[in-house]
Amino acid sequence: MLVHEMAGEVSLKKRSKLSRQESNRSGKDSEIGSDHQATGSCNEEKSRGGIRVYKIVVLGDGGVGKSAVTLQYVSRSFPDYHDPTIEDSYQQQAVIDGVPALLDILDTAGQVEFTAMRDQYMRCGEGFLICYSVTDRHSFQEALEYRKLIQKVRASEDTPLVLVGNKFDLYSFRKVSTEEGISMARQFGCPFYETSAVFRTYVDEVFHALVREIRAREPGKNGIHLNERKPHRHSKWWRLRSIFALVFKRRRNAGYHSS
Repeated sequence: MLVHEMAGEVSLKKRSKLSRQESNRSGKDSEIGSDHQATGSCNEEKSRGGIRVYKIVVLGDGGVGKSAVTLQYVSRSFPDYHDPTIEDSYQQQAVIDGVPALLDILDTAGQVEFTAMRDQYMRCGEGFLICYSVTDRHSFQEALEYRKLIQKVRASEDTPLVLVGNKFDLYSFRKVSTEEGISMARQFGCPFYETSAVFRTYVDEVFHALVREIRAREPGKNGIHLNERKPHRHSKWWRLRSIFALVFKRRRNAGYHSS
């Protein structure tokens, strides 16, 4: 289901690294396990400056190109190198179907040691890109497992999804056919795209399609929420991303000291 769309991208803002003060706050949050088990939904910032904020999580097996797709979307560049253990978050403002949107994107790592936090971002994310590589059949099979995890965490919800088969430019290495991707997307009940992060093919489309999926499930279906109640200063979504950053900062520091 490859769909062309025209959407004017307005501006780019990549999240800066945590300040020392933010890291200290995050450390306190990470040390208090009960904070993550607290009752209540992830009531987050729904609008900023009158623009609807969409919390998007990018999932998939390691090496499928999740970060490359994300970075192509937010910075229009293909990374020469990306540390596969690093999780990061980005903001991208765009106009989708004539309506401004601010995409708050969490690019996740697939390492096993971080599965304990997976339920948290699956609860707090509003929509999910499930990615696999068309050159890796195992990653295609893992896409189904990610779908099952989302269903487990949010069993009673119709969660917005988009299925993404990346690296379709590597024709001679293809292991998963387009028809198989379409079939899985039908099983998920979601849009499907094959992308090339290298050539930026259908990269904008996957993110914009997910915003449309989120909007379609909202009251009014226009995605505009200008009179939302102001959130707490540090929401669960903010704390979750901060904790990820703190964990990786400590890992990097430990690596420097051991070398």
